[in-house]
Amino acid sequence: MTWRSGSYTGWGRALVADGPMARPERLSALHKVAGQAPAIGNRRSYADACLNDDGSVIDMTRLDRIIDFDPNAGTVTVEAGVTLGDLTTLLAPRGWMPAVLPGTGHATVGGAIAMDVHGKNHVSVGSFGQQVRSLTVLRNGQSEVETAGSDEFRASVGGLGQTGIITQATLSLAPCPGTGVRVRERRMDSFDEHIAQLEASTSPFVVGWIDATATGDATGRGIMEEAELVDRTPPPDKKAKSVPFDAPHAALSGPVVRAFNAAYLRRVPAMGRTRIRSIDDFFFPLDRIANWNRLYGKRGFHQFQCVVPTAEADALKDMLEFIGTSGLASPLVVLKKLGEGRGGMMSFPMEGYTLAVDFPARAKAADVIKRLNQMTADVGGRVYLAKDAFLEPDQVASMYPDHAAWAKIAAKSDPEGALMTALVRRLKLREVA
Repeated sequence: MTWRSGSYTGWGRALVADGPMARPERLSALHKVAGQAPAIGNRRSYADACLNDDGSVIDMTRLDRIIDFDPNAGTVTVEAGVTLGDLTTLLAPRGWMPAVLPGTGHATVGGAIAMDVHGKNHVSVGSFGQQVRSLTVLRNGQSEVETAGSDEFRASVGGLGQTGIITQATLSLAPCPGTGVRVRERRMDSFDEHIAQLEASTSPFVVGWIDATATGDATGRGIMEEAELVDRTPPPDKKAKSVPFDAPHAALSGPVVRAFNAAYLRRVPAMGRTRIRSIDDFFFPLDRIANWNRLYGKRGFHQFQCVVPTAEADALKDMLEFIGTSGLASPLVVLKKLGEGRGGMMSFPMEGYTLAVDFPARAKAADVIKRLNQMTADVGGRVYLAKDAFLEPDQVASMYPDHAAWAKIAAKSDPEGALMTALVRRLKLREVA
C-alpha cells in the first residue's frame, strides 16, 4: 500500500497538518501499516484531534463493511469506517437505527466511539459508547476483543484512538417505527426560560438553538425543538446544496449575523409549530449543505463546547453574555441537557447542560475561547476534546478525573507512542503526573 503525502484538516479548517496518509481497503492491508500511525475517520472533529503534524495517519474510511445485522437481537456489527448516516439510511426502513446520533451523519463508527459522541437524547439513553457491546482493537500486531465493562473497553471508548486501532464494533440498536420525526418548535425568550423548558421536557429528543448575538434580558433567547420518532411519511428532503467557495470575511460580520439570527428566530411562529421531518433532516440538519464549513471563510473556524453541572447552569448564561459582547458573531449555538451516562474514562458527557458555539478563526477567537475554557473549569465543568483547540494541559486533570488511569492503559497499549496525535501531544495527555 502506498502512503500519499498532502495537507489535511479537521472540520474547522483552522488547523492544518501535512504528512503521509495510508488508506487501507482490507484488514490485511491495515495490519501491514498498523503500529506506524494513528487512525482517523472522516475528520469531523473540529481541531487537532484528527491531525498528526508530527507524522503519518491511517484513513479508515474504506473499511466500511457491515459484517452482521441481527434484527431479532437489535444489533449490528460493522467495520470502523461505516458512517452513521449510511447506517441510519440502511437500518431505518428495517425498523432499527443507531440509538445515539450526533449532529452529522458523516461521522464514522470508529470516530464516534473514540470520541464517545452524544446526541439529542443523552438524558434518556446516554452516550454512543454505552450502546457498544464489544470492540475489536488492533494493538501490537494482534486483534483483541474488548467487551463492555472492562477497563480496556472503558479506556478505548472516548479514548481518542490511543489504546489501539478500532477495527470493528457490535452496536445495540434502537427500534425505529418509521422514517418520520414529529418535531415541535417553540420560541424561548430568555436563557432562564430555555433552561426551565429543557428541564421540564419529557420528549425523547430535545435540543435548543440560541441567538448568541442577543444580550441583556434577551440573552439566551432562541428555539427549542422536542421530537419523537413516528410512523409517518415525511415530506421529501430538499435538494442538497453546496458551498462552492470560501465565503468572504464580511459574510459573518456582526450586522449580517444579527440579521440572520433574528430571521431564523422568526421562522418559528410566536405560538410555535409542529412538523413531520425526515430522520436525516432532524438529526443531521447541516449535512444538507455540503462543505458548510466554507461559510466561515478560508481561515476556517473553531468550536467551543463545554458541559457544566446542573447546579452551575447560570455559568452558561454568563458565557453567553460574554460571547454576545465579544464582537465575534456566531450563527450556530446549541444548548442541550445531558444525563449521567458516559461510556469511557475520557468521555465528555456529565450530568448538566452543554453549550456549543462556533467562532470564525480570527485573531480574537483564541482569547475568547481561552476565557470560556477557564469559566468552564471554574465551575467544575468539562471541555469537549473533539472540539478543542485552546485548552491547557493543566486544565485536563480537573475536568477529566479518570485521566491518570486512562493514560496508564494508553501507555501500556501503545508503548512507542505511535498512535499519538497533535491533540494528545498538545495537551500532554499521555503523561501521568
